[in-house]
Amino acid sequence: MLRPHKLFHLCGRFYFVKIYFAALILIAGIFKSSAQTGTNRTGYDRLWWENSVHEDFASLMFVPATNHVALTNQPVWESSLAIGFTVTRGNSDTLLATANLQTHRRTAFNEFTLGADAAYGDNNSVQSANDAHAFGQYNHLFTERFFGYFRADALHDEIANLQYRVTLSPGAGYYFVKQTNTTLAGELGPAMVFQRLGSSDDNYVTVRLAERFEHKFTENNARVWQSVEFLPQINAFNNFVVNAEVGLEAGISKKISLQACLQDNFVNEPAPGRQQNDLKIVSGLKYKF
Repeated sequence: MLRPHKLFHLCGRFYFVKIYFAALILIAGIFKSSAQTGTNRTGYDRLWWENSVHEDFASLMFVPATNHVALTNQPVWESSLAIGFTVTRGNSDTLLATANLQTHRRTAFNEFTLGADAAYGDNNSVQSANDAHAFGQYNHLFTERFFGYFRADALHDEIANLQYRVTLSPGAGYYFVKQTNTTLAGELGPAMVFQRLGSSDDNYVTVRLAERFEHKFTENNARVWQSVEFLPQINAFNNFVVNAEVGLEAGISKKISLQACLQDNFVNEPAPGRQQNDLKIVSGLKYKF
């Protein structure tokens, strides 16, 4: 059985332990509040305290003043889905369907871009298009204009007899123009290609040289863009691939727009019986979300 003076001693120790943990919570809350960046505050940051009494012991509770802090300008994912569909019947029996899904997110030092597109078509029961493509790119900005990147591409093209082509490329890039509505960037780095073209498997190292441009017209919610990349095999420069795209988009509303783009894929050493160049004009309706 505890004597009165020992009971008083234990209660005193428990009281100081509670004060110690309350001080730790207070310090953590202060550091968390001061470490917030990229926020707009509607008033002074304040720490609110609530005193409560329970079983003859005073407890201290830290309550952040969340109602007094408004977080704005937080980076979000901006996504879009574009769909095109063409059907003809009568003297010609054709079908062409395209889809393109993209999403990107930009912060002060990082840029993330993901995308996928596909096309299927036939002309009088003869397949004229059957391809699928996906990519992802991550940029880390070391300065306002200079960045490092890592990009991955995967492509399947039934018409070109390309079962798969996977390209992995780290490298460095630079924004020659970086304005609110206009960007022009160049990228350079090594790349590794894994592909099955026709019946042969081939893996090789290339150099990736790329350029991309975009300009937005704020008056009518329109934009133009252009990109090109050149990938020659390091030990056999005759084996190279060129991918290019140019496009135009015009807004119908804030969420919906019309777009058209021209895509050109040139393979200097195609599969046997296939042509070097594939040219595609795609138009469709785009929805932003």
